[in-house]
Amino acid sequence: MGLTATGLSVSRAGRVLVDGVDARFASGRITAILGPNGAGKSTLLKALAGLLPASAGGVSLDGQPIGAMTPRERARRIGYLPQDGTVHWNLMVRDLVALGRMPHRSPYAAPSAHDEQAVEQALDATDTTHLADRPVLTLSGGERARVLLARVLAGRPDWLLVDEPLASLDPAYQLDVLARLRAAGQAGAGVVLVLHDLSLALRTADAALLLAGGKVLAAGSADTVLTPQTIAQAYGVEVEVGRTAGGIPYVLSSERL
Repeated sequence: MGLTATGLSVSRAGRVLVDGVDARFASGRITAILGPNGAGKSTLLKALAGLLPASAGGVSLDGQPIGAMTPRERARRIGYLPQDGTVHWNLMVRDLVALGRMPHRSPYAAPSAHDEQAVEQALDATDTTHLADRPVLTLSGGERARVLLARVLAGRPDWLLVDEPLASLDPAYQLDVLARLRAAGQAGAGVVLVLHDLSLALRTADAALLLAGGKVLAAGSADTVLTPQTIAQAYGVEVEVGRTAGGIPYVLSSERL
């Protein structure tokens, strides 16, 4: 049944940020949430994760309202990576990644062999094993971003909800993180990520949800959503959508409308 938003609206301080969104996200697929600044992308992602209450409608996971789930159950099923990569304690990287296992452990229980294996695999998947014994606050922004992704992956959630995971990464690591998310999707997880880069969305996502003014402007496969017409309507720019000689899709802005 998947992760489903039905008539979902979210308001804060009297302002409607997400307005009547209907969307269904499927396991084993990557869905990109797209739209201009202020479109409601991050707000929608937080609501899908159960971190913001709905003012109307709601969110369900496999038919169960997420509001009816305990925080521990929700944390086991849904891994959320916020846009803000702030770390408040200067933990060793391995210890920070191990926090992703907390929903699966009793509060005072020692980590099991299964927990330790999950941490090691998450470090390996994000190419951060060599950072495991470093204090996290000594890392660069890009390194820290990959470590925080490792923390989410260590929990082995059914769903990965990721907000702008590429913001502090150089191009090589952007492609690497997207490959890691693609691998998670191929392994069966549902992946929903907020992106600004439309070319990378076309390159990575199976499906796309394009927001404007808190409403769904277009939804479907990434290549049917990201057309020059819908991009112009959402972003107010004229673009060329095409493919390189090697078949890699791109979106190139030409001028403001």
